[in-house]
Amino acid sequence: MGLTPGSRFGPYEIQSALGAGGMGEVYRATDTTLDRDVAIKILPESHAQDPERLARFQREAKTLAALNHPHIAHIFGLERIGGISALVLELVEGPTLADQIAGHGLTVDEAVRLAKQIADALEAAHAQDIVHRDLKPANIKVTPDGTVKVLDFGLAKIVGAPHGTGAGSTDPSALAGLTLSPTITTPAMTGIGMILGTAAYMSPEQAKGREADERSDVWAFGCVLFEMLTGMRAFDGDDVSDTLASVLKSEPDWSKLPADLPLAIRTLLQRCLVKDRRARVSGIAVAKFVLAEASALTAPTTSAQLHPAERPAKAGHYVRRVGLVSAVVSLAAIVGIAVWCLKPAPSSRL
Repeated sequence: MGLTPGSRFGPYEIQSALGAGGMGEVYRATDTTLDRDVAIKILPESHAQDPERLARFQREAKTLAALNHPHIAHIFGLERIGGISALVLELVEGPTLADQIAGHGLTVDEAVRLAKQIADALEAAHAQDIVHRDLKPANIKVTPDGTVKVLDFGLAKIVGAPHGTGAGSTDPSALAGLTLSPTITTPAMTGIGMILGTAAYMSPEQAKGREADERSDVWAFGCVLFEMLTGMRAFDGDDVSDTLASVLKSEPDWSKLPADLPLAIRTLLQRCLVKDRRARVSGIAVAKFVLAEASALTAPTTSAQLHPAERPAKAGHYVRRVGLVSAVVSLAAIVGIAVWCLKPAPSSRL
């Protein structure tokens, strides 16, 4: 059922295939009505007639329609032509973040710059009670001008939606025949819940088949930031089972983090990747704050920075003492803010 280059899908002329996976096939196309390039996403042929997959596809469209944000790829429409359902999406030029990392990582400055934009996108989604559930470098694009675009909300869910009605809810029996694709959509082996996400970026609660919430995206964000900084995954294994075991039992190799990484960001990463989500950073807004204020949260201010070098000699001793006291007070305030921000919020959810 896949579309072929040169074929037409309604007003859209297919140019080339962009990618395929368990959640959809994506094509570059030209909108001949508005004379612009778009991305066309259709269900894989194996799932095109699956009522649950079609319902999930429609929920993805509605989820994207609720998100109008510069760091989230936009949706232009939902089409059904000739028995094929398709999302018409913004075509985002440029490599994925996975391509940019490519085993060597990014500089601290570049990683922080991109991470701020990713956090901004997640904050916008969470403000609409939407949890992405499949954040990973392959689902993030970086345009030629350095703008981040978060893609693929195919597994997104609405926080607090009744069971079976969320944006990513699924009847386990409807998923029994699916294969283990890079994005896992099979029921958990225990039968208690479902494993939905990508193993290397999946939070411990997702790996256990438990319900995901905003803190699950915070975990994935931590995994992505770690990979940007080191060029290696925070959790990995020879296969899906080994990777999930690593998520549940192992710690990232913190020694691989750059030596010049500010202490505040190192601490943020460690708190994003706490396995017990009750002790994890409680919201992505915390990450945004720490990334923006990392230098201030880490580097104490000296009296030399607070006062000009040229002072009246008679008052020099007094000024130096006042400067030192001011520096200590300022540092204490900054540390207090950091501790408050990194403190997890109490929650009854496990």
